[in-house]
Formats: sequence, structure tokens, C-alpha cells
Amino acid sequence: MRSYLDLLKDVLENGARKGDRTGTGTVSVFGRQYRHDLSKGFPLLTTKKLHFKSIVNELIWFLNGDTNIKWLNENGVKIWNEWATEEGDLGPVYGKQWTAWPTKDGGSINQIDYVVDAIKNNPNSRRIIFHGWNVEYLPDEKVSPQENAKNGKMALPPCHLLYQFYVVNGKLSSHLYIRSSDMFLGLPYNTASLACLTHMLAQQCDLDVGEIVITLSDAHIYSNHMEQVETQLAREPRALPTLQFKRKPASIYDYKFEDFELVGYDPHPHIAGAVSV
Repeated sequence: MRSYLDLLKDVLENGARKGDRTGTGTVSVFGRQYRHDLSKGFPLLTTKKLHFKSIVNELIWFLNGDTNIKWLNENGVKIWNEWATEEGDLGPVYGKQWTAWPTKDGGSINQIDYVVDAIKNNPNSRRIIFHGWNVEYLPDEKVSPQENAKNGKMALPPCHLLYQFYVVNGKLSSHLYIRSSDMFLGLPYNTASLACLTHMLAQQCDLDVGEIVITLSDAHIYSNHMEQVETQLAREPRALPTLQFKRKPASIYDYKFEDFELVGYDPHPHIAGAVSV
């Protein structure tokens, strides 16, 4: 993942100092892109240890259409706790929009069903897309995430908001647009999650995996992550692990963490960093 480290260095060297919603402050650049060929290994960072179980279980949670942290917490994932109400609710965040986008007639659209069907039956389509930017449910920035959730809005607007898929020569590739990217904490998770989803969809549709491509709009490093980033940049990347499945579930919605086998992950030690809320 040398490309990720190069991007971190780019933000450090060329970023402008900016304020932000959290009040932490950032160094930020606008408009970057990087890609990874999944045949060359699974893109889980080796310059710091990542919690693979959290990445997989969050993705499963999205695909389940869940918007309450209870299941996440029961499965060892705490990354959404800071934004949830006392009851664990987050409002209509990612999973709701992915699997039950509300329609004006009171129904809903499952965008994931559409994507799976298009990959299988219309692979040349340029419309194999799902996204989460539902303007009606975006939060009011003047009130807290918890208050937004109580008001039926998203606790946070989606950062990774648009996914597109591309089939050629028996391989599935994916492209993700991220409007706001926390380079130290968020992007490594988003990269691995996109790779997991691409592997899952490819398995369900009897395809090999191709590339993942990630486009970043506001790519930033928080001011309280500078030391951690310098530590990471001083480390030499190690060989990437590989991802294997222990079975083929009945559908994209039937995966469990135990179905994923990460082989050969040998990272440098974890580097802690505070989350800006």
C-alpha cells in the first residue's frame, strides 16, 4: 500500500490548514485518487495494525440495513458509539439508504439487490451504482448527532457515499467516491471495506476480483494525528495478506465474520489516534 503512504505524504506537504465541523483543525487537499489491484493482495495496512473484525462486521451491519449500534457492540465494534443516542439509534444512516431507500409512495428500494442483479444480468451497464446521499435525511449541522437521530435525520451524513461497479474480462472492479476522508483513521477502513465488498460481490456473481479505485474530495489529516502519521510514514510496508472465503453464502446478506479468512497479515504495531466527534 505504498500508494496510501504517498497520499499521506502529499497531504502533509501540500495541504492547507483548515477549520472543520469538529473544531479540531486539519491539513487538507482537494481531489485525489488512488487504486489497488486486488490480485496483488488484500489492501489492509501493514504500517499499522487494523482491527479486521470491526471492518467486516461494520460492512455486514450496513448490508443488514441496521442503523442501531446494539448489534455492532455485541460483535465487538465500538466505532459508532460516539454518535448514537442512549438507545443506540443513529437515524437513517448507510444501511437504511443502501437497502431501504424510502420512496414517495411509502415503499422502499433495495439498491444492493439492484447492484447484484445488474452485475449478473447486465454487466456492461454503466449504471451499476448505489449511494447514500439522500438529501431529505441529511443532518442539521446546528444540532448534535444524537438530536438529529431523534428527529429522524442521519446522525452523520455519509462520507463514503457513492459506489460504482465495472465488469470486464470476468473481473469485478469497484470505484468509491468519498466526500470527506480522514486519512489516518477513516481511509484505511474504507479501503479494506471496499475490498471486502468487492470480493463478496465477485463471489456471489461468479467473477474474479479486479481493481478498487477510490476518489477523495476533501482529503485531510487532523491536527491531533500529525505525530501518528509521521510514525507511520517512517515504517516500511510489509507484504499484503490475502483474503479467502470459507464458504459461499446463499446471498450477499448471509455473510458472517467467520466466513472470512485473512491469510498472512503481519503488520507493524497499532497506532492509536483520537476520533474527532
